[in-house]
Amino acid sequence: MHISAVQTVLPDHRYEQAEITEAFARLTHCDEDLLRRFHEATGVTGRSLALPLEDYAKLDSFGRANDAYVEIGLDLSERALTAALDQAGVEPKRVDHLLFCSTTGLATPSLDARLAKRMGLRPDVKRLPVFGLGCAAGASGLSRLYDYLRGWPDHVAVLVCLELCSLTIQRDDTSIANLVASGLFGDAAGAVVATGRGRGPEVVATRSRLYAGTEHLMGWEVGDHGFRLVLDADLTSFVEEVLAGDIRAFLADYGLTPDQVGTWICHPGGPKVIEKIVETLGLPPKAVEVTWRSLRRHGNLSSVSVLNVLQETRGRPGAPAVLMALGPGFSAELLLLHW
Repeated sequence: MHISAVQTVLPDHRYEQAEITEAFARLTHCDEDLLRRFHEATGVTGRSLALPLEDYAKLDSFGRANDAYVEIGLDLSERALTAALDQAGVEPKRVDHLLFCSTTGLATPSLDARLAKRMGLRPDVKRLPVFGLGCAAGASGLSRLYDYLRGWPDHVAVLVCLELCSLTIQRDDTSIANLVASGLFGDAAGAVVATGRGRGPEVVATRSRLYAGTEHLMGWEVGDHGFRLVLDADLTSFVEEVLAGDIRAFLADYGLTPDQVGTWICHPGGPKVIEKIVETLGLPPKAVEVTWRSLRRHGNLSSVSVLNVLQETRGRPGAPAVLMALGPGFSAELLLLHW
């Protein structure tokens, strides 16, 4: 599979982190000094949000938040896919397969059906909406495109990821998880155009990993309030215990070691997770420079983040690259690429 184009699109409402901190403190009536410490610890300097800051007070129910997700998310998804198709030089009617991933809102008909009609995709386009993969969905979506194109190498397959994390923030939740989330997560859409034969970075292998007994580490608690974040403090320790070994095993199956990898495309889950990846794999700090930059500028964009890092990465020709992301389940998705 060759990645012909990657495009991420941010909402128009951009704020510095201090502005968001102040607004969230007013919205939740939590201690602003405490909130500021949590927000500063994320290393995020600013984020783009689905709505103007003053409009978040109007989201007094899950229904209102989800209505905003559908309306704004469809527009962002269209912008991202249009830009990716234009970059790849592919007409919408040439798209054979559309994979749509999101974990921050719900819709039936699903947004991919609405997007296909709005974009003028063929009536026989194969659609697959996926919910629940969270931060892993960008990498997992690329892996599933790879699977599809192995069977249909002459087809064009596209991935669209949409995450409007800010619409899920809970105003009545003063848990550490929610305070951290209010300073870490941002909003965006991303799109990838891929072909079985063509130019661009080539995906040559993938691996999925699902860990038993880890459902408590990350996810949603779904209720009348909508999506309430579950984020366990043990997550970083778990990453330290298992991820490096799984990455080494994946590379070893292809005769490689981490020091032979020329490019690392890592999902920016948060400062501690990035630091653990570097530490346990023995990587030089510059190996994840683009990941750090994405986190600082945009925050954690959930499934879109790894696509943003991929878009900003210039791989080393002739050297292998690894793309990775972690998500609820708890799960990991690994891809081996060649530029």
